[in-house]
Amino acid sequence: MEMMSMQMSEADSVVKVAEWQQTYYATDSGIQSGATTVQDDESSTEYSGNKKYTNSTTTGTGSVPVKATVGGGGDSAFSGVDSPTDLEAQYSLTRAQRVRAAMFPETLVEGEAAMPVQSDPSQQSNVQRLAEPSRLLKTALVHLINYQDDAELATRAVPELTKLLGDEDPVVVNKAAMIVNQLTRKEASLRVLVQSPAMVASVVCAMTTTTDMETARCTASVLHSLSHQREGLLAIFKAGGIPALVRMLSSPVESVLFYGITTLHNLLLHQEGAKMAVRLADGLQRIVPLLKKSNPKFLAITTDCLQLLSYGNQESKLIILANGGPECLVFIMRNYNYEKLLWTTSRVLKVLSVCPSNKPAIVEAGGMQALGQHLTGSSQRLIQNCLWTLRNLSDAATKQEGLDGLLQILVTQLGSDDVNMLTCATGILSNLTCNNSRNKTLVTQYGGVEALIHAVLRAGEKEDVAEPAVCALRHLTSRHQDAELAQNAVRLHYGVPAIVKLLGQPHYWPVVKATVGLIRNLALCPANQASLREAGAIPRLVNLLLKAHQDTQRHASSTQHTYQVWRAHTHTHTHTWKFSHQSSHNTSTKTHSLCAHKQSRV
Repeated sequence: MEMMSMQMSEADSVVKVAEWQQTYYATDSGIQSGATTVQDDESSTEYSGNKKYTNSTTTGTGSVPVKATVGGGGDSAFSGVDSPTDLEAQYSLTRAQRVRAAMFPETLVEGEAAMPVQSDPSQQSNVQRLAEPSRLLKTALVHLINYQDDAELATRAVPELTKLLGDEDPVVVNKAAMIVNQLTRKEASLRVLVQSPAMVASVVCAMTTTTDMETARCTASVLHSLSHQREGLLAIFKAGGIPALVRMLSSPVESVLFYGITTLHNLLLHQEGAKMAVRLADGLQRIVPLLKKSNPKFLAITTDCLQLLSYGNQESKLIILANGGPECLVFIMRNYNYEKLLWTTSRVLKVLSVCPSNKPAIVEAGGMQALGQHLTGSSQRLIQNCLWTLRNLSDAATKQEGLDGLLQILVTQLGSDDVNMLTCATGILSNLTCNNSRNKTLVTQYGGVEALIHAVLRAGEKEDVAEPAVCALRHLTSRHQDAELAQNAVRLHYGVPAIVKLLGQPHYWPVVKATVGLIRNLALCPANQASLREAGAIPRLVNLLLKAHQDTQRHASSTQHTYQVWRAHTHTHTHTWKFSHQSSHNTSTKTHSLCAHKQSRV
């Protein structure tokens, strides 16, 4: 019984296995690989969005439909299928979703995600590596399409807007100006506007004739946008935009003022002929009063316009003076701390400081003190401009009071290794100590003698430093209460040999002249006479005297020779002229009389 039972059980199991195998292979016959599945023409649907589709496959002589449901985001589910073959089919069916998720993530529905395929999450797949270039390409294409659309829209709109800007109705003009202003916000439409001279001329005309502040603001904004392109600047210039922009500088609206001055600044910088056009339109008379505004950035642009207009033009400098420019510029230097504004203002003052009329006006307005307070800042370009301006002004400030702080700063700067700074500092001290006993005393007390001697030693053959330094020492050693102290200080700081050595540079007489005067002052102090003899001052002075005498004789001989040549040349031409006019007795008489008159004048 037991044996029979075992045989029946074994037979049942064999039958069941055979049935299971038949069922499995019949079912699996249509899901061998996702790459080989074929959609039925009638039942297949194109993938789009979150649609689901069904694949029907057949194998052998029978057919078993198999459904694979795929979510729009790439999630796949095969009920009861876990084999490697099913997993391969799942990856194949989600390939499009994975590409879409990587390259076009904005098309995914929230919550959807594509199944990752890389085994190592730290390494990107090929699709992921292509994702960023694909997005960049897509963005470029979108921009290109939008650019073309903007250009086409502007091209169609420009002729009509040009007519509307010239309409008699102010409301129509205002609306047209607003639309044109909006068009300038897009690069493509801005290019179209730039290439339309009629449109630019209409904008300029509307800005000139309008009394509506909003229309003025919109048209000024349009010109401001056009001025950022080279072609736009030329179009504004040809359309007569500069007089219109100058007129806008009297507007009470801050935005109009900003657009006007900024556009003019761009024209002055980059458009040939703009400077003369601004001067002819009385631009300086409108720009100088703007220095009383309080916005530092606005003032920086305004002062730079003044520098561009006044550089190399004496008439412009006088117009700035007549409109109170020096006082306003000095006020800015004294009361603002915006570095760019201080730099642009110092540039204007440097240009004006070479004008004989502006120079005393700047000094009287307190320009020396205002410039001096910026010599200890961190901006090197500002310090350099202030020093050059002070050097130009210093010869007009010899009687100016209240320069104690400036003198002390200048003595400190004599220790600089910068040649330009050294040149300016010595030049300013030379001028400020000329015929001013108080300044001489202050510089001496601040240690100016030692600092100047070191400057002479470092100068070497740099005559731009040596000459003013020696002149300043000559001033400090004469005619003030501490003159004797200064004379001794030269010796005590080993300055005598360096000064005597300068006598051997006869090729540059200004240095030699200043050195002789300094040695004369030093010799007034008995304690210095031995040091001067030891340094060889006497033989050098004798040689210098002989050379000066020889140069004088050579110069006199050259002058006498030139005079004789001139006399002979004049006499020859007189006789030639007289010979050619002896055809009549009356003419000869007049010629002889005229010749005698010339000889008497000679």
